[in-house]
Amino acid sequence: MFEAIRRAQLQRAGLSCGRTRRKNQEDDLLDLFRCHPAARIGVIAVFLIGVGILLRLGSQVTEGLTVPGALNWMCASAVALAAIIHLFISHKQLIDDNRMVLLILGAVLLHLSLMLMALKFGIEQGWNGGTLVLFLPHAFAPLVLSVMLGRRMGVYGAIHSTLLGAMVVMPVAPAVNPFTFLAGSALVGFLVILVSHGVRRRHRLFMAGLHVGASAAVFSFLLYQAAGGDGSVSFGLVAGAPFVSGVVSGMVVGGLLPVLEAVFGVTTDVTWLELADLNHPLMRRLSIEAPGTYHHSLVVANLAEAAAETIGASATMCRVCAYFHDIGKLSKPDYFIENMDPADNPHKDLTARMSALVLIAHVKDGVDLAIKHNLNARIIDVIEQHHGTSLVWYFYRQALDHKEEVLRLVEQDKAKEDDVPQVSEEVFRYPGPRPSFKESAIISLADAVESASRTMEKPSASRIETMVDDIVQARMADGQLDESDLTIADLARVKASFSKTLLGMMHNRIKYTKEVAAPATEPSKDKEITREFAIIQAMADAEVAPVPTSAAGRRRSGGKKPPPPSAPSSPASAA
Repeated sequence: MFEAIRRAQLQRAGLSCGRTRRKNQEDDLLDLFRCHPAARIGVIAVFLIGVGILLRLGSQVTEGLTVPGALNWMCASAVALAAIIHLFISHKQLIDDNRMVLLILGAVLLHLSLMLMALKFGIEQGWNGGTLVLFLPHAFAPLVLSVMLGRRMGVYGAIHSTLLGAMVVMPVAPAVNPFTFLAGSALVGFLVILVSHGVRRRHRLFMAGLHVGASAAVFSFLLYQAAGGDGSVSFGLVAGAPFVSGVVSGMVVGGLLPVLEAVFGVTTDVTWLELADLNHPLMRRLSIEAPGTYHHSLVVANLAEAAAETIGASATMCRVCAYFHDIGKLSKPDYFIENMDPADNPHKDLTARMSALVLIAHVKDGVDLAIKHNLNARIIDVIEQHHGTSLVWYFYRQALDHKEEVLRLVEQDKAKEDDVPQVSEEVFRYPGPRPSFKESAIISLADAVESASRTMEKPSASRIETMVDDIVQARMADGQLDESDLTIADLARVKASFSKTLLGMMHNRIKYTKEVAAPATEPSKDKEITREFAIIQAMADAEVAPVPTSAAGRRRSGGKKPPPPSAPSSPASAA
């Protein structure tokens, strides 16, 4: 309310246009849920209660089962607590966000719920043994966590869904062999993590389910044979039920993935690849209205993607975020050097401070455009962070030079002390924040490196490496990388990648000599002239007169053959 009143007063005074700039911020309630420890404790409590409820429901899948006793409850609670402790020990970087805790534990709970539903269906159909065990959706939680949070989280899901699953299905001991369950769940869980690595297309989830279903079918048949199958159960049921379960699991995860991404704010490589579309309206505008910035963004994307690959960061995310990192320049494209007309520099009519403010404003303008077009939250973060709190050095230096010039004029009594401008470094710095994750830091460095490479004359490998090293060292000295997760080893690999990519883009070519076209002649005449010239040359070497061999030569000599030369009979006659 008070902010609106203040803005109205500024507008009446002519100091504001009344426009409210969009800000990249979340709802206060959601932000509180993400960070508050009480919310994390609540999620863990719901998980423990959910495991207890599922343990009780496991004894109700069919009539006549024993209700779990105190020992069952204690064992299930111990395994659930072990899963939580494992999460805090091995994945501490994820649990700072309560949404990730909810996603991980919720996926395991949903996995167990689907397992009970499949178990009830299988028992009603009269199935038992390996067919019933491998019909259960063992691939669900490992596949969801592996695709959304990486293979390490997939392994976590496979381990604890297997252990907790054994606790839940324990009351159904007559229908399910615990050892068969552990073997089948572990095999399917780890196998789906293996085949789902590097999923970049949605159909790959279906293919992962297909591979897992085929493997489960083979394992089910082997278990049936090892148990001494008497042929009372058809091969279609023994192998078909596990196969269908694996395929359906892949299809269900593929369908749920967009919903889970939207709810938990996680973007997978599948979605990043879909966002890497240069036909986006903002990219089309950039290519038409600011072609220099468009080309700069493509080069930064190549640099950032290659560097991210070397350190294990999200290469696809780096490429997409680099595409959009400079969209704020669309508001005033002519004020940036890559789009500027050399004959008309708009900064000539501006003070150094005003020029710096125009350049700095492209960050806020970019955030405004990104929010307006509903871009991914990570893209907005990169737009905000790609300059960090760095200094607009060129115009800052220009302002200092102007201040020194005015001071000199004051000393000469050609100006007043009131004319001396106040130059503050903070005015010439970007508002930040500084890069807070690896991909943002890589794009920030790639942006600076690409811009500096445009000023190089006669680029060579040593010059490129020196330039890249100087830029990275300057950013480190300025504290721009303090909040990112990049290590010294990561920076060394990033610098090597930048140098290699730049050297490939700025390579030299060998100068090709101009080819002189020979005059076209008839092939038959060429051969005739060449043969005649060879004969004439041979006769000249033998000191005899040439004899025309062709019809054309005889016509030129009047059609008469010259008399053969007579050898001198004696030295006197020769004289």
